[in-house]
Amino acid sequence: MPVKKLTHLAFFTAISMSIYAIESAIPPLVPIPGIKLGLANIITLILLHFYSRRDTLLVLLARIILSSLLFGQAISLVYSLAGGLLSLMVMAFTMKLLRQKFCFLTGALGGVAHNIGQLITAYAITATPGVFGYLPYFLLSGILTGLFTGFCAGGGTKYLAKYMKPL
Repeated sequence: MPVKKLTHLAFFTAISMSIYAIESAIPPLVPIPGIKLGLANIITLILLHFYSRRDTLLVLLARIILSSLLFGQAISLVYSLAGGLLSLMVMAFTMKLLRQKFCFLTGALGGVAHNIGQLITAYAITATPGVFGYLPYFLLSGILTGLFTGFCAGGGTKYLAKYMKPL
């Protein structure tokens, strides 16, 4: 990997970790466990626009692992990995399908996929079907937060397109 590309990816990893750290300091917006804004996904969407899926995956994994070690608990690593990986797959597929347009829609589908991945993980860990009672709340929050992150990423990609060239 060229040094310039590695530096860019490290920079995006640091930005996404900073966003995650700030978000983790914000009190929960709703009294339902697991619902967050997911602002670090803005960086994931921007990376999917400018870099390969592999590069985006590397930054996502670095952010999840480092953020869980620095700001979270051990169990949050499992939930974040499940949600993040499923979200990345859905967003990469959606972005390819929509030819990198409609970033807000890609974000919304990614938010829903992230929450579904976390619910499936919660069921796998607890073997309690009752966790799926949270599904309507997780779907709504995934759509709303995903739309927001998608709009932010769309604006970010338009701005960065002036300065970034594919590596």
